[in-house]
Amino acid sequence: MPTARAWREYPRRYRYEAAVCTGCGKWHFPARLVCDACRGEEFETKTMRRTGKILTYTVIRVPPAPFKDEAPFAVAVVEMDDGPRLTTQVADWKEDELQIGQKVRLEFRRIQSDGEAGPIHYGYKAVPVK
Repeated sequence: MPTARAWREYPRRYRYEAAVCTGCGKWHFPARLVCDACRGEEFETKTMRRTGKILTYTVIRVPPAPFKDEAPFAVAVVEMDDGPRLTTQVADWKEDELQIGQKVRLEFRRIQSDGEAGPIHYGYKAVPVK
């Protein structure tokens, strides 16, 4: 992700801010301009709870180049307790313990860096709740 774009998105990512449609109440994370449920265009910003559950996951063993040093790693579709679904990397997991329906919480973590002298990109990762 380009540095300027990442910088603009940090406030939302740090605070886990979602857009809630004022017409139907559907939560969207990240925020969007049009609600996919009712086509409404008015939203209010609310902070999401940081807990949810894994709907499905996969383990990446042959990763793309930026993540080659992290293999194997897990990526999951997580349904947050407030309703939004998001795709995110899973941190602090053990392959034999990861399962569908497992409770997770979002944490702000390092995602990747652009070389040794480049910027470090941060974002959210799901961490299994024990």
